[in-house]
Amino acid sequence: MTQFRAPGNEPGQWSGLGHLERDLVLTDEDFAKIRQLIYQRAGIVLAEHKREMVYSRLAKRLRHHGLTRFSDYLEKLARQPDAREWEAFTNALTTNLTAFFREMHHFPLLAEQVGKAKGPVRIWSAAASTGEEPYSIAMTLHESLGARASEARVVATDIDTEALTHARAGVYPIEQVRKLDEERVRRFFQKGRGQHEGLARVRPEITSMVEFLHMNLLAPQWPIKGPFDAIFCRNVMIYFDKQTQARILERFAPLLKPDGLLFAGHSENFSYISKVFRLRGQTVYTLA
Repeated sequence: MTQFRAPGNEPGQWSGLGHLERDLVLTDEDFAKIRQLIYQRAGIVLAEHKREMVYSRLAKRLRHHGLTRFSDYLEKLARQPDAREWEAFTNALTTNLTAFFREMHHFPLLAEQVGKAKGPVRIWSAAASTGEEPYSIAMTLHESLGARASEARVVATDIDTEALTHARAGVYPIEQVRKLDEERVRRFFQKGRGQHEGLARVRPEITSMVEFLHMNLLAPQWPIKGPFDAIFCRNVMIYFDKQTQARILERFAPLLKPDGLLFAGHSENFSYISKVFRLRGQTVYTLA
């Protein structure tokens, strides 16, 4: 965990933003190439209106390498197909918007599902981001299974390596944690002291239930095996085209137990994409 120091308020340290000038050159050709590359590597479809986002997120990489033109950065990537910079490129263009117990209606359904499960429970969080979702799943299993929770496992995967590093640490701003009910905060988190003031850490009994793995949903081979009692793939399919969505859903199917559940995001609808799954409830699917 890192100690944070608040910026000072000394006179002269702050001024108006005024007009923000672009110091880096991003041409139409560069933007088209970036859209093509991120689709090929991660299946992410970047719309035309995402140009400003691309500029702001990749600008840090260009400045890191002392470059001023996106074309030079793209040439650098092309010359080194196996370089670690490709990881940084993908991380920069990945969106990580998450929270503890996001889409709350899913978790009572999960609790009901695992409560009737026979044998050890296994759940897959397929877009783990910075860890809030898999830890929320683990907390739900801990609450629902009692002594059996020690046998339960959550496999948490994501394409963003920086997000996974954050997730493995299990440390979050305490204001984010305080949004949960007091019982869960007391039961599942440790409050930081001294240099860790303002932070909260997920307790070991929860972190020990979660295994984080780097994984690209477009990879020909996945480093995981079923069967799972449930798969959470929420708010990630919206970044893929329908062909990619259908292919991923077909790969999910054999990894689920016959009565397993697939949880989708609030703005996702799989009913018109694949016949492999049927809608059971609000953004919850079962095998057809």
